[in-house]
Amino acid sequence: MKVGILKTGRPPRPAIPQFGTYPDMFRRLLGPDAYDWRVYAADEGELPSAPGDCAAYIVTGSAAGVYESDPWIGELLDWLRAAKGRTKLVGICFGHQAMAQAFGGQVIKSPKGWAIGQQDYRVVRAEPWMDGPPAIRLPGSHQDQVVELPPNAEVIAASAFTPLGALAWRDQPAISMQLHPEFEPDYARALIEARRGKVYTDEQADRGIASYEGPDDRARVGLWINRFLQS
Repeated sequence: MKVGILKTGRPPRPAIPQFGTYPDMFRRLLGPDAYDWRVYAADEGELPSAPGDCAAYIVTGSAAGVYESDPWIGELLDWLRAAKGRTKLVGICFGHQAMAQAFGGQVIKSPKGWAIGQQDYRVVRAEPWMDGPPAIRLPGSHQDQVVELPPNAEVIAASAFTPLGALAWRDQPAISMQLHPEFEPDYARALIEARRGKVYTDEQADRGIASYEGPDDRARVGLWINRFLQS
């Protein structure tokens, strides 16, 4: 099964030798040999020639905002609209926001500020590919939020801070989530440290790093994504 990864950003350069790129993180999460992987540098203008080139696509996280004017962002949104119903789609963080924006929702830079560190979501609607307790705990790193639900999408997991935190579409095989199951705790800590004093205050950074002392649901949510892809 061919699975494409639409790369929309990269980790801080000093972190790449240790942790790899975002496509590397997804391959580790879902299994390096689980699929016939293809990577497209969407943030550099590279997109699949046709949605049917792969059976499914994962849209990664990015430091960009979907409302920004960079040409590649508009090209990605157009591509997503053209792909609707023709392939499976999975959006993570920026990918979640891009899918919502492309399919009729709205994304803004939230006045609530940043969500960093481990985030707790409640499962509000269990999908067939889900299992286990009705809550998940995963890394978060975002200020932008989906604030208007796209037509034909339902909320499947959320928090008080992020009410539209994970979506499933009823008119196409597509799911998305704001959280980062692909972020290993060591990378999440390194990302916070790279942004300390520039994006986050020391207090925010300390609180975010401390949140990684407990367990998370990365493996469980990775299994969910695999089940969705293979269903």
